[in-house]
Formats: sequence, C-alpha cells, structure tokens
Amino acid sequence: MQNRVLTVWFIALASALAWLLTHWLRPDQRYEVPWLMTGVTALASLYGLPGGLLAGGVALGLEAATVGASDLPWLGLVLLVSALLGNRARLRLDVVLRRQSQTTRQLTLLVGALEDLSHLTTREAVFAALPELLQRQGEGHASIWVPSGEGFRPVAFSGTPHLPGAIAPTGVVGRAYATGQTQYVADVHKDPGYIPATPASGGSELALPLREGEQVVAVLNLERREPFPAEERQGLERFAHAVSAQLARLSERLESELLNRLAVSLASIHSPRAILEQALEILMPTLGVQHGGILMQQGARMVLLASRGTSSVQASIPFSRGLVWQVYRSGRPVFIESASAHEGAALELLLEALEGLVLHPVPLPGGERQRVVLYLGDERPRLWRQSERDLLQTACRTVGLALETALIRERLEGLLHLARDTVEAPPAQVYQQVLEAAVRLVPGAEKGSLLVRKGEHFYFQAVVGFDLEALAGLHFNEADHLRWYGEDRQGWLRGEPRIVTAEEVSIAQISRSTAPDDTLERVAAMDRMQANLTLPIPYRGEVLALLNLDNFHDPAAFDAYSKEVARSFSTPVAAILHEVRNRNLLEEAALTDALTGLPNRRAFDRRLSEELERAKRHGYPLSLLVMDLRGFKQVNDRLGHARGDEALVRVAQALLLERRKSDSLFRWGGDEFAAILPHADSLGGLSVAQRYASLVETICLEGLCMGLNIGVATFPEEANSQQTLLQLADSRMYRAKEQGVAVLRPS
Repeated sequence: MQNRVLTVWFIALASALAWLLTHWLRPDQRYEVPWLMTGVTALASLYGLPGGLLAGGVALGLEAATVGASDLPWLGLVLLVSALLGNRARLRLDVVLRRQSQTTRQLTLLVGALEDLSHLTTREAVFAALPELLQRQGEGHASIWVPSGEGFRPVAFSGTPHLPGAIAPTGVVGRAYATGQTQYVADVHKDPGYIPATPASGGSELALPLREGEQVVAVLNLERREPFPAEERQGLERFAHAVSAQLARLSERLESELLNRLAVSLASIHSPRAILEQALEILMPTLGVQHGGILMQQGARMVLLASRGTSSVQASIPFSRGLVWQVYRSGRPVFIESASAHEGAALELLLEALEGLVLHPVPLPGGERQRVVLYLGDERPRLWRQSERDLLQTACRTVGLALETALIRERLEGLLHLARDTVEAPPAQVYQQVLEAAVRLVPGAEKGSLLVRKGEHFYFQAVVGFDLEALAGLHFNEADHLRWYGEDRQGWLRGEPRIVTAEEVSIAQISRSTAPDDTLERVAAMDRMQANLTLPIPYRGEVLALLNLDNFHDPAAFDAYSKEVARSFSTPVAAILHEVRNRNLLEEAALTDALTGLPNRRAFDRRLSEELERAKRHGYPLSLLVMDLRGFKQVNDRLGHARGDEALVRVAQALLLERRKSDSLFRWGGDEFAAILPHADSLGGLSVAQRYASLVETICLEGLCMGLNIGVATFPEEANSQQTLLQLADSRMYRAKEQGVAVLRPS
C-alpha cells in the first residue's frame, strides 16, 4: 500500500515538474503540447493506463489553474490518447518480454533434456525418459504413443496418474503418425476427432512425430489447458527433430553392435545347430521378442533346428503352401503385424500362437531357394519398424555366412567319417552310407539311388526311398547314362553335376528312352518326379558310379548351391578350398564396413598395431590421420539417410583413388575415417591430409558440399606408442574442427 501511494505521488510530481519545465523553458509555444504528450506517454508506458491518466490529469489541472479552460477539452483528448498509446506500448513490451522469458526457459529446459537423452543407450530408455523431461516445462501431461494393432498404446507418460491402454488412430496422435507432420489443436473441444486421454483432459494438444531415419516410429503428445504459442511449438518441433536424430543414431549403433557381436561369437562356433541357437540368443533380446526359431530344409520337410520360447511339439513342417514354404520359394521375408488379420498363406501349426511375427530367409551363398528360415514373434500385434527390417536383413546375411562355413565343415567331417567308417565295411554298406550321406547333405534331395559300374554296365547298389530288390536286376551301359545325363561327354568325365526339372522336360520320357522296360518308371514313380540331380563320379578318366538325387515336390529344389555340394563328393579337395574361402568371407564380414567397403574400426586397431610394430622394427616413420566428415549431418538431415549413405560411399571412393598403394584407409563408424601412412613423416602426413581435404571438398550432393577436419600425428617424431599416437591425432582433429580448418598445422 505504501509503495502504491509513493508511486502516485511520484507520478503527480513528475507530471507537475514536466508541466513547469514546459512552461518555464518555452523554447517555442508550438512544442508545449508535444512535450506534455511525451511525458504522459512515457509515464503510461512505465506505470500503465492509471499512471498515464493521473499524469494527464495533473497536467490538465495545472493548465486550467494558470492558463484557462479554453483549450482544455482538446488538450485533455490529446493527453488521453497519449496515455492510451503509452499503455499499449507497455502491454506489447510486457508480451514480448514474457515471450522472451518463456522461450529462454523453454530452450534451457529442452537443451537440458537433450543432454540427458544423449546419455541413454536404447530407444526404450529414450521413450521412458522423454515425458518426465518435458514435464519440467510445467502444467499438462506428456506421453509417448507407439502403433499397436489398429491403434496406439502408451509406452511412457507423466503428469497424469493413468492413460487408456489404447486409442484409435483417428485422433491427433493418429494424424501425426499418418502424415509425419506436427499436429496442433488449440482447442480440443472444437476438434471432432479428439480423443481425451483422461477425464480431465481439455485445452490444447500438440502431437509431434518421432522418426528413426525416414520412418515415424512414435508420437510425442503434449496436452495442457493453455495454448502453445507459435514460438514454443517451433522449439518443440526442433526438439522432436533432435530426438529423432538421436533415435537414428541409436538404431545405427544397435545394428553395428549386433553385427559385430554376431560375427565375433559365431566365428568360433563350428556346429550348425549351435550357430543357429547362438544367433537366436543374440537376436531375440535385441529385438525384444519372446518366441523364435530357425528351420532348415531337409528333403520335403522344414526341420526346426533351434528354438527359444516355443512350446509347439511340431518339430518339422512338411512341404505345403504355408507361410514358411512361401518364404522358401520366394526368398522374400514376410512381416506380419497381426496374424489374426493376415490374409496371405496359412500359418503353420508352429506359428499359430504368434500374433506379430516375421519370417526371414537366412541366405546361403549361391543358393536360389532359401533353405533356412528364421521366425521371430510375440503373442500380441507388433509393428515392424524399417530399422528392424534392415537390421534383420543384415543379421541374417551374417548368420548365413557363419552357417555356410559350419555346413561345409560338417560335410567335410561327414566325408572324413565316411572314409574312416567304410575302410573295412562290406561294399553294400559302403554304397548305402555314401548314398545316405549325399541325400542328407545335398540341399533339395528327398530320395536317391547309386549305380556302380561293373564292367561295361552300371547296376543299382543302394537306394533311399525306393525298393532296391525291385531295381537290382536293372543295368545300363554308358551310352544309356549319357542320354540320361544330357549327351555332355566332357561334363560326364569331369564329374559335373547335372540338374533336370519337370518344368523343362518330361523326366519320365527321358527315363523310358534309356530303360529296357517299365520297371524303373514303375518303381521309382518317374512320372511324379519334379527334379533330379545326377552326379557322375569319375576316377582317372573313367566314371565309376552314378549318383541320382531326386525331389518329388519342387521343380526348383536343386540349384547351383546343390550342385556345389554334390560336386564335393567327387572333388573333396575342392570342398576344402571352398571352406577356406567361406571362412575368409566370414572374417572379412567382421572386419569390413558393409556400406563403404572400407576396413572397419576392428580392422584399424589390428592394422595399426601391426604397422607400428613394423615401423619400430625397421626404423621408419609412420603418420596417422583421423578424419571427421564435415557437412554429413546436413546431408542426412536435409536429403535423407539414403543420400547420406551415398555421400559416405563417394567420400570413401575418392579417398581410395587418392591414396598411395602403401596407405590404408578405414571407416571408424558414423562420419569418421582414418588413414595409416607408412614411411610418411609429419610433413608427408600433412601433405596427404591436405590432398584428402581438397579432394573431399569437391564432393557435393544437391548443393550440399562435404569437407574434412583432419588430425595428423606422426611416429616416432611426436608419439612412440599406439595410444599416444591415437590420442594426439584425435585431439588435433577436434581442434581443427573447433577452429574451422581442414588440417591443423603445427605452430
């Protein structure tokens, strides 16, 4: 109260003083009114309309007492307008200051939230933390919604004790997800699609889509009673973009870590079944699924070799038009959000308990049919994000490489065991074991027969799936077999496998042209045979035996992969070399960046240690370049991750073309590269770094140009250990980045 009285007296005295000064100075009577207007406006802008009116009243009173009342109405109107203008200026200034304060506070909170989020290592942790971090901004509530079935379910929220377990896709959250655009409703009661989160919901709602790469994966929803000003909405949109970038980084890191873990852990396992079990053990927790298994084709059945969380007693799936065999035939993965709404191929009994599931081929090198199928799923609907699909594709390729190596080992060991077990075995037992091993190991084989040369003719000596006694009397000469084989004498003598299918020719008709009677057609059911693989087994220019492998369900059962496996029976040395090749492929997959083809960080660590040891031993210098790609984030953010990947590939290709033959280039990960330069002192290292930087600056995508920040360190001139060399180059790279230069030159 006392302050208010003092304010009134101050305004009155200030007004009186202004009036006195105006009349005392009187430089020109024309300026008397403007001076009074200025004073009233100033006081109104400081103390509001009451202050302006008081100031105008005092001035009018003094004017009336000294000059007279002739012009008082006009002067009063002018001073009233001045008071109103001053008050309006004060109100607008208050609004600006209040918005600035709110914006500053919001930015501080959002920056703090981003800093907190940057320490989180999983997508789920980011979602769990977001609502609580945003709740610091004040009233209302925040929640994260993800797709579930035909609607959305909350995964995290704050500011309210509870939320519904699911909402329909027709509301603000659904629109934000469907359009990928921010949705704002200033008054939710005017929105016909509004879905109240709680009984007390009302006011305004802001829904912000969150992305992983190009795909919307969740919606951040904010509700409060007061509207969201435009500046605040813009700040929250930028915050959502930053969170999306964090989600993309986490997704990339997850894929990198998963592939590294798969490659490292599977490389030391030699059993196919153990490899598949280990793959499930790694993949299922990463993707957060409760059920999974891997099936492999064996003849006319898909056999379950590894499983986790599956209680089904179905250990194998016979050939059918079901979903598993669809993946086998098409070679394409099948992602199902809700099995109850699935209208495609029928689900096998093994999968009936699952609602959200994926069936993904595990490719084996050279195979046309996808003989290994991975399934993962949950008992509730699930949306498979694009990042999960990409991760599964890459992971299955890695598992396929490891599995192929293990299968080659298994086949080789089978042949070695076969050779050992048949040393003293009777001929009939040897023939039968050879044939059974072939039917078991050659992909696509269901049944088979082995004909062995005796003199000028070949006789049935072993069968799988047929009646040997009924076929024992049949024999064929070499000319008969050449017609069956396809009249390729050179291939016959080299032991090349031959495939014939019912889609191309009539297998029964070829058989009739070579057989003396209908016994073979009748016993072997040649009219129902869909595919046959014939393998001559030569020895020193003479074919000693003929191996026939048959399939009665799939014309495309045998492929190039089947031929390769079959060939190993006649050329075991080739099988050993094939195993070595595939081991190299697996090792290379663990040490190579899949995108750029450059060696990765693991390869860098190994190579740097080796090169430093060599430099120490021979006494020559070695320079290390640590490079950070400038402009990459801008390309990613504005043009998308596909163009970002293109930028990385173009940079890698440019560096490869520029490097010396003795230099080694690596991609550390993300937008970081490194180079090891043997025989390069500090000046040589700086020269190479400058060339690299100049070259990369010529790479542009749609007007966005790349650049490098490079740190250079030299052994032994500046560092004498691997750790010191790395730290020095890394710190110089960051200093170059801070100073805005491509290469930091020593002072």
